Amino acid sequence: MYPEPTRHAPAERAVTTYQPTPLPPAVVHPAPVVPDQPGTVPAVASIVLPDGRIVTGYAIDHPQPAPLAAKPAVSRAAVNVALGGVGFLAVCGGLLLLTSFIAALTAFIGELIILAAVIFGGWIAVQVLSASGHKGGTTVNIRRAVIKRNHFHG
Repeated sequence: MYPEPTRHAPAERAVTTYQPTPLPPAVVHPAPVVPDQPGTVPAVASIVLPDGRIVTGYAIDHPQPAPLAAKPAVSRAAVNVALGGVGFLAVCGGLLLLTSFIAALTAFIGELIILAAVIFGGWIAVQVLSASGHKGGTTVNIRRAVIKRNHFHG
């Protein structure tokens, strides 16, 4: 199904070697040394190296970094986190007080209902128990009566 792998001898590659071409020696003419004037920067600066060579070039002013803005003693993120925590605690305290108020109001309403039931129940008990032993009022004697033509004769 698959072809058998075949081994080939490594091919020889041509190796090319390049030799650098030396440059002719440059004739260095020493430039006159210009002493720096105090308070002024010359357009062209010259430096004498320890081996006697003189390097001449333009003076470059190094850019000064921009002054950093004064940072507050506490970062704004820390202040925001602290204020958020205080607000969260205030909300939690308010919710706790609201929950306590609702629980107390519910208990108070329950006590009022129980008190009303006791008072109303006592009033009904007094009415029922006092009716059997009632001595005053109007006494009605029921006798045999004759009703003729929707008229009561007693």
